[in-house]
Amino acid sequence: MARIAVIGAGMGAMAAAARLAVAGHRVTVYERSETFGGSVGRYAREGFVFDTGPALLHLPAVYRDLFVKTGKEPLERCVELVQVDPASRHLFADGTAVSLPNASRAGVVSALDAALGGGAGAAWGGFLDRARDAWDRSRRPLLEEPLRPDREVFGRDPYPALRQRRLLRSARQAGTVAEVGAWELADPRLASLLDGYALSYGLDPVRAPASAALLPYMEETFGSWYVSGGIRALAQAVHERCLARRVEFVLGCEVTRVVEKDGRAAGVELADGTVAEADHVVLGAPPRPGLVPGQESWQDEDVTTRQGAGQELVPGRFLVLLSLRGARSADTVHRTLVHPADGAAEREAVFGGRLAEHPTVTVLRPDDPSTRPDDDHEAVTLMATVAPHGPVDWTDPAVRERCADSLIGAAASAVPGIRERLLHAEVRTPAETAAQTGAEGGSVPAPVLAGAGGAYLRPGNRTRLRGLYAAGGWSHPGGGLAHAGMSGALVAGLIVEGDGFRGSQ
Repeated sequence: MARIAVIGAGMGAMAAAARLAVAGHRVTVYERSETFGGSVGRYAREGFVFDTGPALLHLPAVYRDLFVKTGKEPLERCVELVQVDPASRHLFADGTAVSLPNASRAGVVSALDAALGGGAGAAWGGFLDRARDAWDRSRRPLLEEPLRPDREVFGRDPYPALRQRRLLRSARQAGTVAEVGAWELADPRLASLLDGYALSYGLDPVRAPASAALLPYMEETFGSWYVSGGIRALAQAVHERCLARRVEFVLGCEVTRVVEKDGRAAGVELADGTVAEADHVVLGAPPRPGLVPGQESWQDEDVTTRQGAGQELVPGRFLVLLSLRGARSADTVHRTLVHPADGAAEREAVFGGRLAEHPTVTVLRPDDPSTRPDDDHEAVTLMATVAPHGPVDWTDPAVRERCADSLIGAAASAVPGIRERLLHAEVRTPAETAAQTGAEGGSVPAPVLAGAGGAYLRPGNRTRLRGLYAAGGWSHPGGGLAHAGMSGALVAGLIVEGDGFRGSQ
């Protein structure tokens, strides 16, 4: 039985802790804040309850596997999963609206044809066929296995882009999300739909490789799921599973550095100067200067403080949590995306470190009695991808108010009478994310992508320092609930099985 110290209590860290405890190890989790879950937070006021992190679960199989492998109770006995149907409704600037059914390829094609005109569904369907090919080529080596030492193999994009014949030019293929939208989808509304997927994960459509097609494919194939009580209920269930497996949590306890002895990680030093010895250390928090011995001389493939993954700025999230009077109507859609008229201007602002005048706004209206005081009220969350704290001063009250007003104005098309119904609005910005999670600028890491010469990969789970491993969104295979859970499984496999571990079968 080995002693294992885990730094941070985010979803990836807890997933690793539960698996390691089941394998017979003695696991202690050190968390700088007073609670667990990392970015999976919750805000409550006067009977209204809101998630302050991810709102929906994709690829629930990742957490089903975690619960099966760590105990007799499956995931569905610990939380209630509800398929969101329709998965999303999209409102475009020209007045077009379309609702996309959950996990129904034929339904999506039919809905797009009906709303956007003949041929739109076929164009999107063909795109999803190519995205499926990219998924099949990269799913296991990119997501389910430890990052290979020869990571350059992921430099080539697995998306089989169509060859485009251009007048007086040689044939070309789309290499970015924006080019896929312009060259393969043609309809600007379909291009806006694809851009919206990339932007929601913090990816710049103009720079992100075409392999980002995996993201809409993943959502539309495996579905969108809501956890009754909010995603925070999933974090609570993972935490309880850890406790049941005798994982110890030390909350409100900051780790100041990883202790090195004889060339390997030998424990952690806490803020009070105490050293907790360990045989292995799992870094489940964003890396910061001085945390890891010798880190300043490491390279990009190691755990570094480098924020960028193929783009200069890694965005954050801006949330407006609305307490509304008035009942939620029976035909209300859980998730609506309001697309701006000028997506290029939004992209240039977000990735240029400025405030976007007209952002893409995600409106979340869960049909969940636990989120509201009674059926005569409604809890609504508005969300937008924004530049991180630093380039934009998210502590400035005027900036916060201006952005919140912009989101509320856009959401009026999805929530009639939103301003008249408003009881209270609570704002969460990248500044709050930075304070809660320790992520520089409140940035939210994106999932890994192949292509672009490997620029969208993350540092591997095994680090240069023997005995030190990395889990969570800032390591392989990147950000997002599902990917964080995958990282926990990879770290546990590497520690339990050693260098011979090749991923789950």
